[in-house]
Amino acid sequence: MRIAMIGTGYVGLVSGACFSEFGHSVTCVDLNAAVIERLKAGEIPIFEPGLEDLVARNARAGRLTFTTDLAEGVKGADAVFIAVGTPSRRGDGHADLSYVYAAARQIAEAAPDSCVIVNKSTVPVGTAEEVERIAREVAPGKAISVASNPEFLREGSAIEDFMRPDRVVCGVADDQARDTLKAIYRPLSLREVPILFTERATAEVIKYAANAFLAVKISFINEIADLCEKVGADVQGVAKGIGLDKRIGPKFLHPGPGYGGSCFPKDTLALLKTAEDNAVALQIVAATVKVNDERKRAMADRIIAACGGSVAGKTIGILGLTFKPNTDDMRDAPSLVIVPALQAAGAKVKAFDPEGMKAAAALLPGVEMCGDVYAALDGADAAVLLTEWNEFRALDLGRVRQKLRVPVFVDLRNVYPVEEISGALINYSSIGRRKMDS
Repeated sequence: MRIAMIGTGYVGLVSGACFSEFGHSVTCVDLNAAVIERLKAGEIPIFEPGLEDLVARNARAGRLTFTTDLAEGVKGADAVFIAVGTPSRRGDGHADLSYVYAAARQIAEAAPDSCVIVNKSTVPVGTAEEVERIAREVAPGKAISVASNPEFLREGSAIEDFMRPDRVVCGVADDQARDTLKAIYRPLSLREVPILFTERATAEVIKYAANAFLAVKISFINEIADLCEKVGADVQGVAKGIGLDKRIGPKFLHPGPGYGGSCFPKDTLALLKTAEDNAVALQIVAATVKVNDERKRAMADRIIAACGGSVAGKTIGILGLTFKPNTDDMRDAPSLVIVPALQAAGAKVKAFDPEGMKAAAALLPGVEMCGDVYAALDGADAAVLLTEWNEFRALDLGRVRQKLRVPVFVDLRNVYPVEEISGALINYSSIGRRKMDS
């Protein structure tokens, strides 16, 4: 199949590379000439494990190409995927669909007489219908079908998620779209991956509902962690105990400083706006958003409390700035709330993140970005583990103790067993577990 991917951001580049790995001929299109030139030179503009090798291999094979010329990119395409950004709109939280609709108009103008436009971007219900209206208005003589094919990629494991997904959701309105998507995803159907065909509106709601439900699980276990601290229970034991119930499952039951990233924050807000527009009260999702916002602010207070109630004039060493490990994504990261709150309370902040410091530097003015873990902790009054990168899981705690001016370790990801930290004579604060003071 001949595929065009409009947009070379996270979703577009990963999806395009993976489709080419299936054997399809893929052209990735982006209006940003600098990004395209970097991709042609083999440079990957985002951090995603395995993506550089995947892109290089398929580019060498001639299956994956890059261009700024949309008309050239969609020439002869069987399917054109829209994978542009849908950020939250200022003022009301609704998804900004201007990029999607602009892409739809340009695609319809340049598309062959028969093709399928596929929404890969995360979009509210009704978007496929509007894209179809635009296509018919722009190119009434062409046989253009419109489908919805939401992505379910986790940053840090996106290639694995694409190649071995739990399911593929395809919202279609006609046989042309159904047959085209069947052919595109045939390599996965041969592995017996469930390919779910639905109405387009159903597919659009599935994406938002899935992300909202996962966000609910995260906020739920964070509240349970607070209860565990008050009653002397261990939230990790609680999470394991309920996660073994097959109706619940163990994933997304890890307490922490709140969710962030490119999906959960904006998708929950967009879902709430859609519900509001349709006079439906999504009270659980609304509470989830509120809990998550409050959670990030509460983590700054937790750090201040661990430092004796004040951080004025103190130095805090932060380990991890991105919203999760194995990505350089800083969008809605808890650090963007926690670090400024510490600075406002009078703290000096030093930090180290394996991949996120370049992006973080522009977002967190005044933070001293350090070359490694121990430089970030050198002379600090407290160490704060904020993002659970693998290299933070086996710290030399003796060296940590030597670097810290005061032996305070705030573990916001519950990486370390209590007895391990206390054995290193470090005053320890974690999430949903009893404190161990030396």
